Amino acid sequence: QVQLVESGGGLVQSGGSLRLSCAASGISFNGYAMSWYRQSPGKGRELVAAFTNTVGSTNYADAVKGRFTISKDNAKTSVYLQMNNLKPEDTAVYYCHARSYYGSYVHWGQGTRVTVSS
Repeated sequence: QVQLVESGGGLVQSGGSLRLSCAASGISFNGYAMSWYRQSPGKGRELVAAFTNTVGSTNYADAVKGRFTISKDNAKTSVYLQMNNLKPEDTAVYYCHARSYYGSYVHWGQGTRVTVSS
């Protein structure tokens, strides 16, 4: 059974930092492109940060470039999102996402809520 379990969300003041974690199980971790999405109230789900290939290239949404960093630990089958200098517009539910490099397998976590107060 595939599980993506996020943690680390919470309430933080503007300018603060949070580190989100996503623990993956039930998948061959190295065979998946891991990424983070977010969804704010009234908006669609948007890509925040992603590993795009097997050598670790990354891609970031323009709104978070220079503030957020995606990383992963293959031994722990986990992916992280370090979020610095948070802004109220970063308030959203953040989702961990796994897409297989080969085939069409996609998995989502249940989400973790981040609230940034001004």
